[in-house]
Amino acid sequence: MTGRRILVTGGAGFLGSHLCERLLKTAGNEIICVDNFFSGQRRNIERLQSNANFELLRHDVTHPLFVEVDEIYNLACPASPIHYQLDPVQTTKASVLGAINMLGLAKRLKAPIFQASTSEVYGDPVVHPQPESYWGNVNPLGLRACYDEGKRCAETLFFDYHRQHRLKIKVVRIFNTYGPRMHVKDGRVVSNFIIQALRGEPITIYGDGNQTRSFCYVDDLIEGFLAMMNSADEVTGPINIGNPGEFTIRQLAELVIDLTGSKSTLVFEQLPSDDPKQRRPDITIAKQSLGWSPKVSLQEGLVRTIAYFEEVLKSRR
Repeated sequence: MTGRRILVTGGAGFLGSHLCERLLKTAGNEIICVDNFFSGQRRNIERLQSNANFELLRHDVTHPLFVEVDEIYNLACPASPIHYQLDPVQTTKASVLGAINMLGLAKRLKAPIFQASTSEVYGDPVVHPQPESYWGNVNPLGLRACYDEGKRCAETLFFDYHRQHRLKIKVVRIFNTYGPRMHVKDGRVVSNFIIQALRGEPITIYGDGNQTRSFCYVDDLIEGFLAMMNSADEVTGPINIGNPGEFTIRQLAELVIDLTGSKSTLVFEQLPSDDPKQRRPDITIAKQSLGWSPKVSLQEGLVRTIAYFEEVLKSRR
């Protein structure tokens, strides 16, 4: 199917900008990118603004939006702890009110709607790896709850709209994703380590570094998004999209040092509240229902990401 008019909320963010770019590669697609630039960056979409099929709207999804589109991808919400803890009330609003407003729009238009949920719905998991059937272990009162519980509530809203209004929904749970266009100051582990290594600064590890994460390169993730949106109507999700390769935080730091040729040393600080000890997706359903699995190795993805941050740092000198 070609020639779709597609709304992408959070379209100037790290993932949103890659999604907009990828969608524009299909002939005839018209993209409406919506962002309030709380954490999104104009530089992420500069190359797209000369495309006649790309339109940018500055808008906050906590307020209703009235546009005519064929599909909706709802990505609007700050996703890094530094950003979402800066204004936790607004973070919850972005997830919950944003979902309500986008679902209302999808209902009026009878359009399929995609929700970018998160592995954070699993909290600090006691089941490993995490399958979609696991209900999670989330602290509803903690510093991360504005994001974790906001996304959990958004999933509830999506499935209630699906059951009550027969809305076509697609829900994915995103596991740690990295790549070009990550925000320099987003506080996430991959960008933190690369920036510190390139500057020759000590690399900060929180805790003992033995906690694990699974890192998915952004191009793989976006292909998972498209596979999900283009899947059969009965495939609603939630479906885990991530790379099941599991690494300790210390292993990641050592790999970044090696790939950058940095002389950085490791320093250890106290682990933040509610920081998960393990994180790894079970992607069995993604393989079976979408025919999707990640292709880019951590080393290959880091090489590309390091090259991006080298250019960013050069431009700021």
